[in-house]
Amino acid sequence: MIYTVTFNPAIDYVVHLDGSFRPGDINRNVSEEYQFGGKGINVSNVLKTLGFDTVALGFVAGFTGDGLENGLREMGLATDFIHVKEGMTRINVKIKAAEESEINGIGPVITDADMAQLTAQLDGITAGDVLVFSGSIPACLPSDTYEKLMAHLQGRGISIAVDATRDLLVNVLKYHPFLIKPNNHELGEIFGRVLKTDEEIIECAAKLQEMGGRNILISMAGDGAILLDEKGGSHRIGCPKGKVLNSVGAGDSMVAGFLAGYLSTGDYDYALKLGTATGSATAFSLGLAEKRLIDQLLATL
Repeated sequence: MIYTVTFNPAIDYVVHLDGSFRPGDINRNVSEEYQFGGKGINVSNVLKTLGFDTVALGFVAGFTGDGLENGLREMGLATDFIHVKEGMTRINVKIKAAEESEINGIGPVITDADMAQLTAQLDGITAGDVLVFSGSIPACLPSDTYEKLMAHLQGRGISIAVDATRDLLVNVLKYHPFLIKPNNHELGEIFGRVLKTDEEIIECAAKLQEMGGRNILISMAGDGAILLDEKGGSHRIGCPKGKVLNSVGAGDSMVAGFLAGYLSTGDYDYALKLGTATGSATAFSLGLAEKRLIDQLLATL
């Protein structure tokens, strides 16, 4: 089974304006939609599209938490969220106008008791299962939260993927995550460099591998991706052609596609191709990737 963890999920309220957003004035939208957001939730959603069952874990609170949980279940996703007492699940307002603006909520307060409940859930994950940690840690939790959880799970035969940035990512490498996926800019930030060539990216990715990461997947937007696999292989792929309509969830989709490709074949080349096709399919869509477009793009790689 695949489990995803989203510490601070959200309901995204997306509004579309005809023209520019006018601060200090009344703005009337021409269309709107709700999206159930959160990086781990995105991974679960795309894995479902690719035919893999998951269980989405994390924390919800209040009536917005109930709405998010019920909405995901109606979409066919299995969830096992922990309901916390203080605060509410975020509503993030995404304004799509001549320029895009966002107002992101805070999220609930997660206590030590809530974290103990999550740890107990993770204790039920067994050897051969896959666990995905995605995104940032809420301000109410210590910055070493990922590190503590991975230390707790060490040696159990669980394949853990981590999609996070800077210290959150670097500090878990000693626990040998199966997959990490920084983009080229995030990779450069880790080492205090601006990476301009494939050779520089591979050099820094190799350092992360030396620090304990098993498979290092570097996404590079329109320039494709680079993978250093745990068997010593180096893989480079370009990006399919298409018009970018949306960057939200593209990285999460790439993680989902890579995992689906590897779990179905055990082949890193195919995993990279499916990850690239899936991430691109989301980038070329208004929402998360759909299977038909994924298949079309995969055939071009």
